[in-house]
Amino acid sequence: MELGTFSVSLSVKNIKASKDFYEKLGFEPFGGDISQNWLIMKNGDCVIGLFQGMFEGNILTFNPGWDGNAQNLPSFTDIRELQRKLKARGVTLTSEADESTTGPSSFTLVDPDGNAILVDQHV
Repeated sequence: MELGTFSVSLSVKNIKASKDFYEKLGFEPFGGDISQNWLIMKNGDCVIGLFQGMFEGNILTFNPGWDGNAQNLPSFTDIRELQRKLKARGVTLTSEADESTTGPSSFTLVDPDGNAILVDQHV
């Protein structure tokens, strides 16, 4: 099952301090808007999102339909199909994509240790 490109979404207390810290580790701004308290940073193939005041806790994020540079892929498994497969395997979702729609959508789940997972399709 191909869930899409992976990143970690970090809930940060001070986005400017976090940006400075991750720049010291070699990450560079890639997307987002620091004035809106969110920033996407890359270091090679590693992607992290910094989010101040948007959610509690950190989130493992998968983006079906995107490559590692947030470019649309010519083909991918739609989020609704991923959702159906996971539910058929007995995975409990905490929010679901609307099966009657197409295009961008998302669903969420939590792993056995309480880690939040977001599957977020933008195309």
